[in-house]
Amino acid sequence: MLTSFDPFVEFDRLARRTFGAGHWTATVRPAMPMDVIRGKDEVQLRFDLPGVDADSIDVTVDRGVLTVSAKRTEETSEGEKLITRERVTGSFTRRLSLGDTLDSDKIEAAFAEGVLTVRLPLLAAAQPRKVEISTDSKKEIAA
Repeated sequence: MLTSFDPFVEFDRLARRTFGAGHWTATVRPAMPMDVIRGKDEVQLRFDLPGVDADSIDVTVDRGVLTVSAKRTEETSEGEKLITRERVTGSFTRRLSLGDTLDSDKIEAAFAEGVLTVRLPLLAAAQPRKVEISTDSKKEIAA
């Protein structure tokens, strides 16, 4: 239904398999963490984007690929010196391949309190349905 590829996370997994967890201690987290929630009629994507200006967020769909881009900037004032930076700044993007069960023409997005919510409606064909089970009819044998 939905697939994602984050090259940094994939590199981390490959390094852990190759060198073992003891040799590779860095934890790579995406700059835009996401939850995927399947509902009855839709799939919701929730992206954590604290400190991001809503005007810098861009959501596009092209040929079955959903792209979410955002930019977080932070500057230090004159007289301030940055000692440690753990919060990700700059431009970042997530791309997700949409399955054919999602209606890409009716995607909606909303941004509130640092969370971008993208709603992907399911097509009617993707809705669960009851399947009738047929059985061989058994004829009675007269004795």
